[in-house]
Amino acid sequence: MHYFALENNPVMDRLLAMQVFTRIVELGGFGKAADSLGLPRASVTQLIKQLERHLGAQLLQRTTRHVSPTLDGSAYYQRCLAVLADIDDAESLFSAARANPQGRLRVDLPASLSHRVVIPALPAFFARYPRIELEIGAADRPVDLIREGVDCVVRAGDVHDVSLVARPLARLPQVTCASSAYIQRHGSPRDLDELLGKHQAVNYVSPLTGRRFPFDFAVAGERHELEMPGHIAISSSEGYVAACEAGMGIIQAPLYHVREQLRAGTLREVLPEHPPAPIELAALYPPHRQLSRRVRVFVDWLVELFGQADLQRQ
Repeated sequence: MHYFALENNPVMDRLLAMQVFTRIVELGGFGKAADSLGLPRASVTQLIKQLERHLGAQLLQRTTRHVSPTLDGSAYYQRCLAVLADIDDAESLFSAARANPQGRLRVDLPASLSHRVVIPALPAFFARYPRIELEIGAADRPVDLIREGVDCVVRAGDVHDVSLVARPLARLPQVTCASSAYIQRHGSPRDLDELLGKHQAVNYVSPLTGRRFPFDFAVAGERHELEMPGHIAISSSEGYVAACEAGMGIIQAPLYHVREQLRAGTLREVLPEHPPAPIELAALYPPHRQLSRRVRVFVDWLVELFGQADLQRQ
């Protein structure tokens, strides 16, 4: 739903105040909310004062560093989410809004996936939905959707936050690989015993938990996980592959991320007879964004994109 401009209309002002209030709760500050909505900070402050005066209740607790909802504010926040979602859904009933959803959509994507798959395909998305404005974060860090005001994220692997709606997008094949320089120095492992006994890995560290991911292999139809020794561990997908290209060790990475290096011969697949399990890719969004037309068309487009993208073949 677009954000109403200030005007002499009590109903519109009330809706704007609700939108401002929910964004303050989500971002934890008046200034951040104002910048997010493109409103003057003084207007945001005045709207909240008017809203609290109208309701006869204090909605927000203000400190020098943070703003948080009171008990009344927390209850009112949940009601505001429901009301604003209903309005958004009602607007989408009209043919123009249904065919041409508009407004800003904040999404967050894994860095490598955004650079190699999603962003190159965005011209087709904008050709179909020219009135949507995308604000994209492309990093591997954890994102708090509610607090940071993000509408949708795309994440690989297990979904830990059960409070979010998850829609599966794709199963991304992975490969085990090493640089040609590494193989020249150390040879290519012939089996898992040799891999564990004679080789080094570049380990990947979860940006969310700080835990090192074990290596995963298929052996006679069963999954086997190995903790690999290594001199370096990295929490960035781009850095992870770069360390492998620099000859620091063996990695397991999504095929799309290393396809060009495999074709060029700078990276080589090892132990292809024991492939790692595919990575589950999903779009996640808060329940109150489930009815948003912008979120729905973007996620539908992602499903279509990953269904067509050449992510499966070398």
